[in-house]
Amino acid sequence: MRFADRTDAGERLAPLVAAAVGGPAVVLGIPRGGVVVAVPVARLLGAPLDVIVPRKLGAPAQPELGIGAVAPGVCILDDDLIARLHVSRDYLDAEIARQRAEIVRRTERYRGGRAPLDLGAVAAVLVDDGVATGATAFAAIASARAAGAAHVIFAAPVAPPETAARLGEAADRAVVLTTPPWFAAVGEWYERFDQVSDEEVQAALADAT
Repeated sequence: MRFADRTDAGERLAPLVAAAVGGPAVVLGIPRGGVVVAVPVARLLGAPLDVIVPRKLGAPAQPELGIGAVAPGVCILDDDLIARLHVSRDYLDAEIARQRAEIVRRTERYRGGRAPLDLGAVAAVLVDDGVATGATAFAAIASARAAGAAHVIFAAPVAPPETAARLGEAADRAVVLTTPPWFAAVGEWYERFDQVSDEEVQAALADAT
């Protein structure tokens, strides 16, 4: 299964998410691409759309190698990898602070002054455009729980089978359209997978509001 673009993926994902949601819900797109996928999901549910911004913690001299992830209210660390790489406490504290500041900056920019949506007593539907290792996805799930969501549903068009299974354990339910056993990157499952700009995220949220 391949998707024409993120909007196509969201339109195909939305009915499965709707079947999994049994009551009031808030849809939270994971920027940037996840917000585009989340728009059709929120529209079908008739639910408000907001963002949740997780950030990977990069290893020293290897920023693409994740040693953990942060999201609003939570920090998840890969203690084994941190120990193997001999990551210092000073580096870790600085990286956590840097990524937390980036979360604040991005969240404020995307919301454009709008207040965050209340997750208390509703289902939080977290939407991304695809998941590889899942580090930031797990941080987002933990963040939604910390914010008081009654149920957490994680939805994505594509993820490896093992990651999808772990997401289903971390969330109350994971909705994933396709779980290909041979998985290299999220983008290979889209015909068009252009970079999403901050302005596109802002526009999507403003239109949904």
